[in-house]
Amino acid sequence: MDKLLKDWCEELKGRGDKLAEPDVERGLAYAEDLLQGLVKLRTFPQGVSIFGSARLGEKSPYYQSARKLGGLLAQHGHPVVTGGGHGIMAAASQGAYEYGGRALGLNIQLPHEQTLNEWATDNLEFRYFFARKVMLTMAAKVYVFYPGGFGTLDEFFDILVLMQTGKMPTMPMFLIGKTFWRPLEKFIATRLEANKLIEKGDRAIYKITDNVMDVVKAAEKIGHHKIDENIYDNMTIKKRN
Repeated sequence: MDKLLKDWCEELKGRGDKLAEPDVERGLAYAEDLLQGLVKLRTFPQGVSIFGSARLGEKSPYYQSARKLGGLLAQHGHPVVTGGGHGIMAAASQGAYEYGGRALGLNIQLPHEQTLNEWATDNLEFRYFFARKVMLTMAAKVYVFYPGGFGTLDEFFDILVLMQTGKMPTMPMFLIGKTFWRPLEKFIATRLEANKLIEKGDRAIYKITDNVMDVVKAAEKIGHHKIDENIYDNMTIKKRN
């Protein structure tokens, strides 16, 4: 893999592209993070990616909901994919683990709070947030967002924009927790939609619910993909001349 990346950089130089050494090193590090993720995903069928705060503990009703959801998905044979940390990520992984399912944790190197939870059956560690987000997106056929902070909101809007702009297929997206998410929904409706900053149908991309069975039913409707199949394989990658 390293040789391929280095050969690619030499090809760019051969075309006359001006590459500074730090940019080459940075580009190789980005590519390595992405490629190791893509290799790992090929060992998993697409599952359900579950996002949410690492700061919500076992006493939180959202933790218990995520744990229940992880168990239900495992019972129906759908892998659970999370960011690998604690809180909601641990809850979903725990639910899957308890029912003998697979729980993939895509962990990120952080100086403080992020360590891999004990329930992940498989894991991969990333250096860069953007590479990790790409894998959390590509690993799933359904997306679930529990309450969270800036990171969860970033992941939600990132995937939402990709669907809105047609950069990825429109796939089921659920926001769990009506009480938590309705103020955001109100802002989107009364500030973004009302001022024609988004299209009228954009809010239909996601669904706000308290019922985890909505997620399970969506996953069941899509069905089970083979390990060597990924919905993104059917999307054309346009190369620059």
